[in-house]
Amino acid sequence: MPDLNETHSAALRSWLASAHAPDSDFPIQNLPFGVFRRRGSGEPFRGGVAIGDAVLDLAAAHAAGLFDGEAAAAAGAAATPTLNALMARGPRAWSALRLALSRVLRVGASAERTARACLVPQTDAELGLPAQVGDYTDFYTSIHHATRVGRQFRPDNPLLPNFKWVPIGYHGRTSSLVVSGHDVVRPVGQLMLPGADRPQLAPCRRLDFELELAIWVGPGNVLGERIDIGDADAHVFGIGLLNDWSARDIQSWEYQPLGPFLGKNFLTTVSPWIVTLEALAPFRVPFTRPEGDPPPLAYLDSPRNRIAGAIDIRMEASIETAAMCAAARAPVRLARTSYRHAYWTVAQMVAHHTVGGCNLQPGDLFGSGTQSGPALEESGSMLELSEGGQRPFALPGGETRGFLEDGDDVILHAHCEREGFARIGFGTCRGVVRPARAT
Repeated sequence: MPDLNETHSAALRSWLASAHAPDSDFPIQNLPFGVFRRRGSGEPFRGGVAIGDAVLDLAAAHAAGLFDGEAAAAAGAAATPTLNALMARGPRAWSALRLALSRVLRVGASAERTARACLVPQTDAELGLPAQVGDYTDFYTSIHHATRVGRQFRPDNPLLPNFKWVPIGYHGRTSSLVVSGHDVVRPVGQLMLPGADRPQLAPCRRLDFELELAIWVGPGNVLGERIDIGDADAHVFGIGLLNDWSARDIQSWEYQPLGPFLGKNFLTTVSPWIVTLEALAPFRVPFTRPEGDPPPLAYLDSPRNRIAGAIDIRMEASIETAAMCAAARAPVRLARTSYRHAYWTVAQMVAHHTVGGCNLQPGDLFGSGTQSGPALEESGSMLELSEGGQRPFALPGGETRGFLEDGDDVILHAHCEREGFARIGFGTCRGVVRPARAT
């Protein structure tokens, strides 16, 4: 678990003024990683670091000799079309590069002129999928989401008995992972409509978003060996945003007995920037369970996880409908919650995923599952917000929504803040719903 160091100091200032704008997600205390190329150039993607309104080109910085030692080796690993090689190098390399970046970008740096020449405006940058993802696992870690959804189907017993004992998850589809900004084509699948005696092939009518975190794996483990919970954080590169779009009507017909399939595999959107666990160190909080709930089994428990296993990442989802866009109305927030409410931590997900000997690999991706808080307005999906479509909610201009309609733009944001530390953000994760293709 990363400790605090000089890179976390709220007193640090960058020579790039935009890094300290009040609305910036990317102050010098953040330094998230992604991949980019100049928009319209056709040049190769390569690693970059967000700072203010710019991207520091890691390939250019490495070629210019801005780093030395382990930081230089890490920058070289990031100067490629994906971050997999950097992810594989582990926490020591990540920390060395992050420290070197902080020192190069802060006020008074002797290499300021050289570093300035390596900056690309974010408005000129095309951002790509940060890594080549070998495997994607979506977890189900919010007890508030699980209870609220379960109540719609099992009013007397909403929470299944295994939820408090095991981090539940399923293996998803990597080929349909896309980066923020990719359109969401309404999926087609089998629907069993109320009163019908046979299903029909039709476009989804109950399209939903899911407010999640993207957890990016660093070094893996050998097949047949497990990762101990005390070592789990050393195997996590960082965290971004994730929207696991869901076709609720397709899913409700197909999910028994084997679980999600076409209701989930049509698209998953991730944000382009990955905030490292080291950058998130100031925002760790104790991991707690409600009084009377069972303690985790021994392999899912450790003193460090209890003391600081949770992270106060403040998440929100907003919507901008086509009508709102045409009327120049600002997006409207649908929900706001925090990852500190999650029932399972990142370290517990890693430990459980590997306890049977499953081997993780650099660039693997976990979804945290829909993140919801205890109040209805903290719900991370429309399934909860509209109570399964039974209570559509009002939007500006007289519109209502039970589920998503064509033209809706769903925008996810997140940030961390704590007194005595700089506020850091995650950028955006968004997608616009487009009409289904003809059946």
